[in-house]
Amino acid sequence: MSENRTPTAVLLHGWPVTADHWRYLIPALNAAGITAVPVTLPGLGTAPDSGVTDFRKTALANGVRARLAQEGVTRFAVIGHDWGATVGYLIAAQAPESVSGLVVEEEILPGVDVEIPEAGRDHYPSWHGPFNRTPGLAEKLVPGRETAYYGSFLEQSAGPYGLDPDTLPAYIKAYSTPGVLNAGLSYYRTRSEDVEDIQALAAQPFSTPVLAVGGRHAMGTAVADGMATLATDVTPLVFEQSGHYPAEQEPDIVNLAIVQFLQRHS
Repeated sequence: MSENRTPTAVLLHGWPVTADHWRYLIPALNAAGITAVPVTLPGLGTAPDSGVTDFRKTALANGVRARLAQEGVTRFAVIGHDWGATVGYLIAAQAPESVSGLVVEEEILPGVDVEIPEAGRDHYPSWHGPFNRTPGLAEKLVPGRETAYYGSFLEQSAGPYGLDPDTLPAYIKAYSTPGVLNAGLSYYRTRSEDVEDIQALAAQPFSTPVLAVGGRHAMGTAVADGMATLATDVTPLVFEQSGHYPAEQEPDIVNLAIVQFLQRHS
């Protein structure tokens, strides 16, 4: 890819979904003249390359930046969901001259101490983090039970309005691929290093514009509350019929909000 001349948005999805999370947003970006560049982080629905062993989010952010530089993408916005938003924040914090704007969808970054509102606490799971971080536990219990493990998290975190009927089995199938379980667990097991990296950056909040997107039945206002500790220009948005997946659950109004934000900060 040559030096980018039109607005570009790099899309980083989280766990346990795939790039299909962006199936409604990508056409909306392209229709608005914004080039969408979806990037799948190692192990998130596909087995990582054999050379990928460091799942510290700073290392993953460096990997994305290096890939974009090779493709000639030097100025871009970042749209991140879940773990993709943590990596997106680190890209923006490390290279503010490259990032025009950051969209954080449904993520409270490691080490950021904010409380999920009551509507979200009623639905968003609290079990998966400790479970995934416990050495050896998921490796013993999940193989052969992927439908129960991933399905339970996806159904609970989506809230009362759920996901498209075809989506759940597609995500479960992707995360049943050999190598994906261990890679996904590795995202959770670098927590102490991730907290250290993010708290060091929090000492100097950045000025890159941030759109903080929450689902009422998941993290809700906690997304913006958390980002307000890391950035000085945060626009909060909460979508009333969404859980952890606003870009899938309320795509029309989410697409419009993201496109307008990117157009203001291209």
